[in-house]
Amino acid sequence: MQAVLEAVVEPRRREILRLVREHEMLAGSIAAHFPDVSRPTVSQHLRVLRDAGLLHERRDGTRRLYRTRPEGFAEVRAFFDEFWGDRLQALKREAEREQRRRDAGQNR
Repeated sequence: MQAVLEAVVEPRRREILRLVREHEMLAGSIAAHFPDVSRPTVSQHLRVLRDAGLLHERRDGTRRLYRTRPEGFAEVRAFFDEFWGDRLQALKREAEREQRRRDAGQNR
């Protein structure tokens, strides 16, 4: 989980994940989205994301294509779900309780 959190703390890496969320992209196409960043730096970002399990890399000859691996976020998501799950259930119970009170008031 530590590697995932460290990988996504960098804004450019988060943008890379957004770029390749829906479809594969060539490393060069990804780099083109960051004109102010050198290609070796973009390659390093891709490596960090891949090593953290957040990117799938596919080689096609000399080309490298990347796509987000949603399952790479599973451990972090489970961690946050522990906190949010209880809170959301409590909110749902309270909303349902309030709705029953309103319904009871309308039936009088």
